[in-house]
Amino acid sequence: MSFRKEKKFRVTVAEYHRLKSMLLSQGMEILHQPRCINSIYFDTNNLQMFDDSEEGLLPRKKIRVRWYNKNNNFNLETKTSSSEGRYKTTKALSDVSSEKKILTKSYTDSQYGNIFPSLKVSYSRTYFEFNLMRITFDENIKYSNLRTHVKDYYSDPERVVEIKVPFECEDDYIEKFIPFATARFSKYSRGTLLSKGDLSEF
Repeated sequence: MSFRKEKKFRVTVAEYHRLKSMLLSQGMEILHQPRCINSIYFDTNNLQMFDDSEEGLLPRKKIRVRWYNKNNNFNLETKTSSSEGRYKTTKALSDVSSEKKILTKSYTDSQYGNIFPSLKVSYSRTYFEFNLMRITFDENIKYSNLRTHVKDYYSDPERVVEIKVPFECEDDYIEKFIPFATARFSKYSRGTLLSKGDLSEF
């Protein structure tokens, strides 16, 4: 387990392309090939994880099953936000062989108790590195609320750039290179709000 600093930048399509072009011209390099990321987020029956994320409470968690492209290698990921920092743990799931199987799963968390499938998120991600920063660019973000009978997909009108640096870096290290203001961009929160028709705060 290692703590890291993480900042997100919510950008328009034009800003997204401008920032990527600027950093590439300054020496940003591809870390590995782009891939499609799929996640199914879990939550309590009353969406306590969603509420804690909206309120910014600490400690809080996001728990999801994630897989890449069209392969069947599924991992259970727990992202924890605490006063010490943020960290993620990953566990391979040997008992899950398909997306359909995930929808039948439930887990028990030490903080939240019983949790169940809540939201599916899919998007395309490209990976770069530049001056100690690990930079990802996410686009074509789509959501599907698993708590409703209608499994429609909702497209996010914006894109997100996420940057991680070692915990030892100065708090303003990232801002020295990125000419945008940081912004909250929780895909789980945005997807839940968008699928409920309540994304007015964004």
